[in-house]
Amino acid sequence: MVIFDTNMILRYLLNDNQEMADKAEAFLDAGNVYVTIEVIAEVVYVLKGVYSMERETISETIIDFLNLVKCREADVLTCALGLYGKRSLDFIDCVLYAYHTIKGIEIATFDQKLIKLMASQR
Repeated sequence: MVIFDTNMILRYLLNDNQEMADKAEAFLDAGNVYVTIEVIAEVVYVLKGVYSMERETISETIIDFLNLVKCREADVLTCALGLYGKRSLDFIDCVLYAYHTIKGIEIATFDQKLIKLMASQR
């Protein structure tokens, strides 16, 4: 098992450095690549903040990427990415919403947008 960091994922997704993208692809082709929610959160942040990608494009791109790797909380991550592509919430709030919706975990927050969204799902 190998865990991809943010830069490995970005080089693969952006293909902006051929040598690095090829190395990432070789790991993916060999299988057994693992990603964490924390690393994906950083990927989202960089794609939005540095590369100015649209939220929907980020969501779709990373959801497609998740089909190539393993992730312990893939269902939570997929839900969070889907919401991120449709709403103007921070990605971490989308992850919290997904934990609430998918896993039934109570989320304690003062964030009114998040509270309202979670309440609408009851």
